[in-house]
This record gives sequence, structure tokens and C-alpha cells, in this order.
Amino acid sequence: MAVLGAKDSYCYVCGPDNKFGLRVPFEQDGAEGSCARYVARPEHGGWNGVLHGGVTFSLMDEALGWALFFQQKPAVTAKIRTRFTKPVPIGAALLIRAWVIRERSRIVEAKAEVRSDDGEMLFAEAEATMFRIPAAPAIQNHSEEEAIA
Repeated sequence: MAVLGAKDSYCYVCGPDNKFGLRVPFEQDGAEGSCARYVARPEHGGWNGVLHGGVTFSLMDEALGWALFFQQKPAVTAKIRTRFTKPVPIGAALLIRAWVIRERSRIVEAKAEVRSDDGEMLFAEAEATMFRIPAAPAIQNHSEEEAIA
């Protein structure tokens, strides 16, 4: 049974134990943000030579969650508006960032973006409304079968 508000090592985007996932480690970025680096891999492509837009979206969604988790405020995405500005080429080194804009009780407004690793080129950006959820202890011990299910 899943426990909402717990971090899981089998997360599709950040889980180090998910052999089918992206395995992107996130770090705290300032007091209210998160960041990660990722290189667009061929197995995550959509159109020939281009990273699938769903992967780009997932990277931003995950960064949003981590921005709050690092503040001990776990949250889920309630609403998100995404704008893709350029296709991400396979092989591109990316910088993914998210940060909190405003908090109102259990509702948090935040932004995320995917840029080239040097920060110069913007590939995608998102504005999100996050809904805070109760914190829970991390879940460890998954079996291989649970990860595939």
C-alpha cells in the first residue's frame, strides 16, 4: 500500500532503484528550490533525435515536488501549465530547476524550468499550483516485482 507524502526509491524520475526510470538525483537549490542535471537519453526519445515531451514535463513536475520536500513540506501537483519553447535534442545536457513563488495555507504556487546545462537556452517552463500533504516516513524495502507492477 502506498503512503502519501513519503519518498520512494522506485520513483520513475528520481528513484535510484528503478531500473526503468530516469534516476535523476535532485539537490536543494537555495532556501525554496530544487535542481538537477540530466542528459537526454535515446531511450527517452519521442520524435527521432528529440526527448519525449512527457519526460521533459516529468522532470519539471519532479523538481516542483522536491522544491517543497526539501522544506519538509511534501506536496502533490494540483494544477500545472507548461510551455515548451524548443525541442530538447537527444544528448543535450540539461539543468532542471523549480522554486516556490508564494504559499497560502496548504496551497503553494511554484515555477519550474528546463534549460541547457549552462543555463542559456530555455527548453520548457511550468507554473504550478501544489497542494501540501502530510509528511510520512520514507518507504524502503520494495521487491523487484513491486517495482515492475
